[in-house]
Amino acid sequence: MRGKFITFEGIDGSGKSTQLRMLAGALRQRSIDVITTCEPGGTPLGRRLREAFLETEETVAPRAELLLFAADRAQHVEFLIKPALEQGRIVISDRYADATFAYQGAGRGFPEATVNEIIYLATGGLKPDLTLFFDITVENALRRMQARSETGERVNRMDVETADFYAAVRTAYLGVAEREPDRFKVIDANASVEEIHAGVIGMVLPFIGTAEMEPLNHTKTQ
Repeated sequence: MRGKFITFEGIDGSGKSTQLRMLAGALRQRSIDVITTCEPGGTPLGRRLREAFLETEETVAPRAELLLFAADRAQHVEFLIKPALEQGRIVISDRYADATFAYQGAGRGFPEATVNEIIYLATGGLKPDLTLFFDITVENALRRMQARSETGERVNRMDVETADFYAAVRTAYLGVAEREPDRFKVIDANASVEEIHAGVIGMVLPFIGTAEMEPLNHTKTQ
């Protein structure tokens, strides 16, 4: 039986990566077979692309950015996501194709038709079964990113965009939610970590066919 493909999306600072780790820990404590991954960087080649692209001090042309993310995704789909789904596993990815639509499409201004064509080429048409979008105000997101920077946490070149850029990206994500409400679910990421986690658990467990609805204490997750 084919597994389930779940993706987490959100503008930088939305807390999606934290929530992904918490969800994975909660599922594993319930003996659910889950594999977590991310874009860019979900494969050995992807990790090299991520380091070269996100951590470079060189100016990256928008077209190069679009194509690099596509190359990472093609490798990711072919050698990690598809094999895991064929094994019946649950795959949870921190970002996927919706990120390209929002960031390179709305953020960088590439035509929608061009972005969609490149997405299809990279994915072969593979779409998530469920996408959780962690919606946060741009102001709160920028505040969180500033706090991370002040504590010495590593930032990459996508963490230093303008408020207008993130506003355009957020609007694009919300547009996807309007067009694909069955797949693309919006979660209020302005709430507390515990409240968000409870909402994620309440949404994901029924989706994957697990009857248990009570979220685990987040301090026990791995």
